[in-house]
Amino acid sequence: MISSGKRSPRGPSDAAPADGRPDASADALTGRTIVMSGGSRGIGLAILKAAARAGANCVLLAKTDTLHPRLPGTAHTAVAAIEAAGGKAVAVIGDVRNGDDVARAVDTAVTRFGGVDICVNNASALNVGSTDEVGLKQFDLMHEVNVRGTYALTRACLPHLRRSTHAHILTLSPPLNLDPRWLGAHPAYTTSKYAMTLLTLGWAAELADQKIAANCLWPQTLIATSAVSNILGRDQAERARSPQIMADAAMAILGRPPAERSGSALIDADVLTEFADPDFERYGGGVDPLPDLFV
Repeated sequence: MISSGKRSPRGPSDAAPADGRPDASADALTGRTIVMSGGSRGIGLAILKAAARAGANCVLLAKTDTLHPRLPGTAHTAVAAIEAAGGKAVAVIGDVRNGDDVARAVDTAVTRFGGVDICVNNASALNVGSTDEVGLKQFDLMHEVNVRGTYALTRACLPHLRRSTHAHILTLSPPLNLDPRWLGAHPAYTTSKYAMTLLTLGWAAELADQKIAANCLWPQTLIATSAVSNILGRDQAERARSPQIMADAAMAILGRPPAERSGSALIDADVLTEFADPDFERYGGGVDPLPDLFV
């Protein structure tokens, strides 16, 4: 394995710790290197902080060099938070749509940490307008970030994932739900997210004999990020769960051997229930949290 850091020969444990979180392995991610698109806030940052607590190295490719007027955090504050959680982190300021920026992020991971073990496709553009409302510029943005960006980052990571003994691709995209409710609600956004899932399931099949797992992860409920609060308002945001539920589910997937699961589009609550008896109240959202899209 190329990535620097301690590698444990010990296999994962199915035991759950006292707080109800699934414990894939006490040190499965120690010294592993994650490259993520986005990650300066929200779900992506929650995943990176959880990985840092498990001893991982983190490289995030993000555009947030300076503060957004309506959203907290930058790539630099994310690095500080990841390091405070116990990991090592580097921010690469760039755009996942730009091949040179993507290559820079992967090269940074290889130079600083010796390789890439995990690729997380987190960056996503959102516009849930109808076809009349979404112009070509907005359509192109969603497909370039969501689809091209996922393809670009994964493709750039692939040579290094092949050298890893713990290679995972994780894409934050939904199960393929062809119910007309979702197909007709916002076709431009839906097709971009489904394309992310199709790419990931395609990699699972393509790479099946190369010991690289490829899975998707999606929330059962709305997640209380700043972007959700801005779009939905405070009242509805209070019925959203914390990003920590997605982080815990991601750790349950990424902390286990790649051979255990590949080619799945997973829901966070289902993942946690599989490995433990989780206390969902700890993630907030009240007694009746709002379901997410596509579920």
